Amino acid sequence: MTKKRLKQYGALRREIELIDTKLDQLYDRQKNIPTVLGKVRGSSPEFPYIETRPTVYMDEPGESDHVKRLIQMKTSRKITAMCAVLEVEEFISSIPDSTVRQIFELTFLEEKKQQEVADQVGYSRSRISQIIKEYLKD
Repeated sequence: MTKKRLKQYGALRREIELIDTKLDQLYDRQKNIPTVLGKVRGSSPEFPYIETRPTVYMDEPGESDHVKRLIQMKTSRKITAMCAVLEVEEFISSIPDSTVRQIFELTFLEEKKQQEVADQVGYSRSRISQIIKEYLKD
């Protein structure tokens, strides 16, 4: 695990929230796609099966495809972000030392400044920095 990856945790969480909001908007938009008349190909139910072109009501194809692609892209990005968030959370929860784990949780999950973390756990700010460097080296 790298420090850069750990620092992205907050941004990833915010991105997931933004994606959720956008997906809600896209699902609403998908429900309100205008209906148009269109022709489809089919065949008569009895032999000889003659090709027919009945008129049907359907969602406007261009808009419908566009919204579906956007939903697919956003969903894919959300899954990627969620996997990265889970990776960071699993890494931090696997730290055996309770104090070090608290330092990582406060610094990277709660995005507190090192001085705030130092005050909370009773160390100096430089010691917090040292602990993070030492642990990430291993």
